[in-house]
Amino acid sequence: QVQLVESGGGSVQAGGSLRLSCAASGYTISNRCMGWFRQAPGKEREGVAAIAGNGRTSYADSVKGRLTIAKDNAANTLYLQMNSLKPEDTAMYYCAATSGSCIVVPNSDMREPSLYNYWGQGTQVTVSS
Repeated sequence: QVQLVESGGGSVQAGGSLRLSCAASGYTISNRCMGWFRQAPGKEREGVAAIAGNGRTSYADSVKGRLTIAKDNAANTLYLQMNSLKPEDTAMYYCAATSGSCIVVPNSDMREPSLYNYWGQGTQVTVSS
């Protein structure tokens, strides 16, 4: 049974940083495609960052240069380093995983929620101005 457990969310002031973690069990993250998504109240779920099995990354324009996705294969954990946070980054953040590697998936499609088979429960990020 695949489980994805997020942690690291919290409340910060604008300009601050957080690092989200997603610990996977029942699933080996190496060579697999994984992503981070967020959903604010009243808005659709948005793919903010994804990483393919070969390490290729994809970011939403709104987070480029501020958020960094990374894997630690030895720890079987996915991370999202969030710097220079803005109030508009406030949302529930979800970790997600696919059954595949995304090696042939175009960058923009790597952030499509429909690509993902497994989801975590989410961790809340709140950024105050």
